[in-house]
Amino acid sequence: MLFDIASLTKSLVTAPLVLEHLDLDRDWRQELGFVNWPGPVTPRLLLSHSAGLPPWMPYTGTPIYKQIENFDAWGRHPLLKKAIWGESTYSDIGYRLLAEILETELRQDWKLLGETLTGLYSAPWSETTVSMPPGADMEAWDIATDIPFPDPEPGWPHDANARAGMKGHAGFSATPESAYRWLNAWNRKFPSLMSNDTAHSQDGQIWGLGLQRLRCGSGSFAELLNSKNISGIHVIVDDGVAEPPQIRQHVPTHPSDWWFHFGYTGPALFVRPGDGTCVLLCCHRLKSTYKLLTVEELRARRWQILNSFVQKI
Repeated sequence: MLFDIASLTKSLVTAPLVLEHLDLDRDWRQELGFVNWPGPVTPRLLLSHSAGLPPWMPYTGTPIYKQIENFDAWGRHPLLKKAIWGESTYSDIGYRLLAEILETELRQDWKLLGETLTGLYSAPWSETTVSMPPGADMEAWDIATDIPFPDPEPGWPHDANARAGMKGHAGFSATPESAYRWLNAWNRKFPSLMSNDTAHSQDGQIWGLGLQRLRCGSGSFAELLNSKNISGIHVIVDDGVAEPPQIRQHVPTHPSDWWFHFGYTGPALFVRPGDGTCVLLCCHRLKSTYKLLTVEELRARRWQILNSFVQKI
């Protein structure tokens, strides 16, 4: 069965390609058209979400900088917000630019580069993953542009931003077997490169080069992962018909030894670079109803799946 890994594409596909092939500190402002930008646009800053790019914009085919320069709907939707150069703001746009830089530098298609490196599958997929209804991106799309929302296409990620502009940040899927094979190779090299404190956000989140640091505290994933002696590489498959779990309150405190990334359709990646421990959740939000969970409900569902795994150790 295929699982859409959604934004785990960033940490499992694009970031490894960048770390393998690009000069992390080369400034790409001129090539990308980012005139009058407040600071450099380097792969290092793009990987850590700190190049000053907004979280999301509809991909319409217009160059990203021109879109940003002419945009006038800031603040009209949570996805449509400005960012500050040098401060981390999670951005799909930054990873799209990384894919464009890779294609420019290597003169190869980003999807082909990703498939060759990882053995994972780029969209369109021959086997359709669990269908998901439109989410917040449809709302933001209608606010941000007069261009019609793209029609659904079989074998492509459900959200408009992924269908129209998925390069770098979404569009890959995995079977449990292909995920395990790639994690074995990925885990030997990349977590140590990706898990260095690089950028901070206003709310205290810490980003490395494609991974975010988990913080300790009551109800945290770090607390759960440290509750048992977990080691090695684990791919947890959950395609059941669970109802939304009870939401657990999380009060973050100090940084832990674990790093992570989440995917919009449910998957999650947890890594402890110090000893090579890696846990990947292959799951969908709710297969029974295809319901879109809130951020809190989705976090609780991941907790439920991970807790069930931890209790069996």
